[in-house]
Amino acid sequence: MFRRLIHRARTALPGQCAVCRAWPAQPLCESCVARFAQPQPRCLTCALPVPSGVRQCGRCVSAPPPLDACHAAVSYAYPWSGLLGQYKFNGQAGWARAFAILLRSAPWVEPVLEQADLVVPMPLSRERLAERGFNQSLVLARRLAPRRVRHDLLLRVRHTRSQAALDRQARLANIKGAFAVDPMRVADVRGRRVVIVDDVMTSGASMYAAAEALRAAQAAGVTGIVLARTDEPG
Repeated sequence: MFRRLIHRARTALPGQCAVCRAWPAQPLCESCVARFAQPQPRCLTCALPVPSGVRQCGRCVSAPPPLDACHAAVSYAYPWSGLLGQYKFNGQAGWARAFAILLRSAPWVEPVLEQADLVVPMPLSRERLAERGFNQSLVLARRLAPRRVRHDLLLRVRHTRSQAALDRQARLANIKGAFAVDPMRVADVRGRRVVIVDDVMTSGASMYAAAEALRAAQAAGVTGIVLARTDEPG
């Protein structure tokens, strides 16, 4: 069923740019990528936009997150918000290829992936997986670094309500304890450099909770990689 879904999504992708409708083109043409995916300075540890020359935002300086670094390719805004909605809510998993190329082109992402021992997708709960039909972070991770992906290490041990309508503190409380490393596979994490892959980062609550679970399993380092990051603190 999953393979059929992937095949349908790939064949359904347009032969023109999904943003400007240029024809013929890849799903994202070079002009739109150049226009809407310009690199910008971002906080080293939470990927929020910061002024040029600033390494970390004030929040991360005062309360360092459990990440060594966090990298994002684009802001969660037009056209990426709409395309990501098609990707994960409309079953168009074929978008993962274009998104992976975009991510690998972002500053620092390529070297982080090359140095990683393990690439771990953000897991979904059983309920969310049944609702969507596939884990969008797993499909994206497999496009980014197929030989390093391990989807069996980090588990979603608790289903949580949607984070969308919650403020930052409520998101942190909602997601607390939702992730754990499989007790049978802790040795696979210990001493390893781990990259967590997700599609969107809003408050960072899910990414931080996942990183804390990997830290508890004694990972040597944890870095987050996301396709899109909201521009305002969640």
